[in-house]
Amino acid sequence: MTSQSERFDPDTSYPTYSGDKTLHSNIGKALSLTLLILSSLTASVTALAQETHDLVIVNGRVIDPETGLDAVRNVGIKDGSIAAISEFPLTGATTINAKGQVVAPGWIDLHAHGQEIGALRMQAMQGVTTALELESGLLPIGDWYTAEAKKPHPINYGAAAAWTFARIQAITGTEAKADLGWFQSMFANHDWQNSISTPEQQTEILALLEQAIKEGAIGVGVNAGYAPGNGQKEYFAVAQLAAKYNVPTFTHVRYASVPEPKSSFEAVKELVSNAALAGAHMHLCHINSTSMRDIDSTLPLVLNAQKDGFRVSVGAYPYGAAGTTVGAEMFRGDGWQVRMGGTKYSDFELNGKRLDEKTFNDLQANSPGTIITWHYLDAENPVDLAKLDASVGNLNVAIESDAMPWVVNGENYDGDAWPLPEGAFAHPRSNGTFAKVLRFWVRERGVLSLSDAVKKMSLIPAQILEESVPQMRKKGRIQVGMDADIVVFDLEKVADKSTFTEPNQPAVGFSYVLVGGVMVVEKGKLNTDAAPGEAIRRPIAE
Repeated sequence: MTSQSERFDPDTSYPTYSGDKTLHSNIGKALSLTLLILSSLTASVTALAQETHDLVIVNGRVIDPETGLDAVRNVGIKDGSIAAISEFPLTGATTINAKGQVVAPGWIDLHAHGQEIGALRMQAMQGVTTALELESGLLPIGDWYTAEAKKPHPINYGAAAAWTFARIQAITGTEAKADLGWFQSMFANHDWQNSISTPEQQTEILALLEQAIKEGAIGVGVNAGYAPGNGQKEYFAVAQLAAKYNVPTFTHVRYASVPEPKSSFEAVKELVSNAALAGAHMHLCHINSTSMRDIDSTLPLVLNAQKDGFRVSVGAYPYGAAGTTVGAEMFRGDGWQVRMGGTKYSDFELNGKRLDEKTFNDLQANSPGTIITWHYLDAENPVDLAKLDASVGNLNVAIESDAMPWVVNGENYDGDAWPLPEGAFAHPRSNGTFAKVLRFWVRERGVLSLSDAVKKMSLIPAQILEESVPQMRKKGRIQVGMDADIVVFDLEKVADKSTFTEPNQPAVGFSYVLVGGVMVVEKGKLNTDAAPGEAIRRPIAE
């Protein structure tokens, strides 16, 4: 042992070890490798910076819900896809400075009845880049896609096969038309709403749906709440058909009632049972409204089914009021108001005006397809708000709008005027759903984190569809190679402006909305010349 008095003597000879040369050699190799890596990295960064993209978004807070990225990054877009995500500078023909703003995947709305150009423009103004008609659906689906392909869509569009349309045709003999207005007109006929189909009728229903699936329908829309008298065997057969083709069903459950029998709980249980027994992917639409005040009983059925591995998904919208037809079967029969939690006639309104019993009954008798608003919860009441929080705030529940067509002079508006004509009317969820989630559930109350809200509005909807619709595998994400469907917004300014009495007001705070890399919204204003929307559709069977 060397004593403390010993010192290093440069003239003293010390032993050497054979490992010294190896050590020196390894250090040299490591240094060389490090320099090589740094050189390559520098070259890569330089090349990336020099590459010219079609468009770059710089300095924004980029959120990708799949990888968990949540950091300031620059995003490069080329040929409609995300080409680069970098901490380093990027160059492009066009630059968006997103400093202080959020850059996220565009919202995907699985429940959008409003497929007209004006309705889709309203959606774009709140960051929606894909809006799909899946709960009700349409039929014949091939005719619908052919007609829509001729229109200048600002955002992506698509539809499911409509079970109710098939049922109407099979039971009434009236040939289905791929138009929501046609469906509304059929509420004057009650046969299809409350009758059990014969074996022959069921065969025809399934054949019509199968043909639609082969024509590229995204799934099967099962609007059972409007035909609650259908048989359970028929619904099960529809689920089996969906499982055969590996497409989801999108169900408005048959009952909306708190007390049993014929309760919302029973209806949700039926849906879960079909997922388990038929092996189908069953999506439950707007659980917030069909559960009424019984969300604490219905939602656990879905969540437990998910935990057990059954293919059950669910959506909700952030309002305590529904939009529906006055002639819906749930508003008929003895004791219907009691079944619906003590609903009063004044809980309904038309064009912002509350109804009374006389007006309600007159509409049912003479205009049963009229769309009305039904207030089933009072969001100002903490107890009712908690029920809404249960669905909207749950991390397994997708946000979907149930957006309605805009009505002008009593007709669904199919024009292209922008802004929409004065007096245009729709449920405020039609242009406020996603903005309201960000404003009320994220910014003002903190019920959801921003990243969780983004996931519920983009990635989860994409994942619900991606197994059966290949296009959706490139949506709902901010990653290299994904579609450049992107929203840029200021979280401090985002707000829904639409109200129940004055709905014709676009959301604010969304600076840019890109669809396939094309700016549909630029500096908060709609670009009416932009029409990059594409059809979302399954491959057509030969």
